[in-house]
Amino acid sequence: MKEGPDITLIGSLIGDPTRANMLSALISGKALTASELANEAGITLQTTSAHLKKLEAGGLIRQRKQGRHRYFNLADEDVATLLETMMGLAAKKGHIRTRTGPKAPEMRKARVCYNHLAGEFGVQMFDSLVGRGFLLEDRNEVVITDSGRDFIKALGIDLDPLQKAKRPLCKSCLDWSARRSHLAGSLGTALLDHIYEKGWAKRLEDVRVVQFSRRGEAAFHEHFPLLADQKHASL
Repeated sequence: MKEGPDITLIGSLIGDPTRANMLSALISGKALTASELANEAGITLQTTSAHLKKLEAGGLIRQRKQGRHRYFNLADEDVATLLETMMGLAAKKGHIRTRTGPKAPEMRKARVCYNHLAGEFGVQMFDSLVGRGFLLEDRNEVVITDSGRDFIKALGIDLDPLQKAKRPLCKSCLDWSARRSHLAGSLGTALLDHIYEKGWAKRLEDVRVVQFSRRGEAAFHEHFPLLADQKHASL
């Protein structure tokens, strides 16, 4: 076998349909119990425990104990980014699992991707920041500019603790539904928290949907407008 990173283990862990369903449930960023994950995957609790052990041993999830309960999360944002990227590739290649219901359009409009904003609104926010020169995107690297720092500070977001965090400040994440980039990293999380704190939107219970109010949607478009050429490109 050739030397270097072994992607076969990661592929086998994610490639199992049951484990894929469990990982997809955890991409919401919420900690879930084994019972909740068993329900998501449609399997018994005993079978779920075996899958969770494999995912944890492979470094894709982590668990923490609180009282009598054990909760599971994705191991880190890198795992969430990988899953979202794989969803985007699957969608691009036509490998779609259709779930009917009213949540589908809302999921595409605005949703949580682990700990940052995704969907059409997430892509618009990223494009707006890049288009106005607040962020510079060079391949997979995203850098905040001086004017971008001024903009973020004007929103009332303190960049100092974000820059001291172990996570990257800015990171692009391929949006599975829009098939374009949205903003991840500690800044992406801070901007989503800002949206919540301002009351522009709220996270719907038990789903990934981020629901904007009419006032919040207007405020979002005011703060993250698209340039004329970007509007044309998004059509």
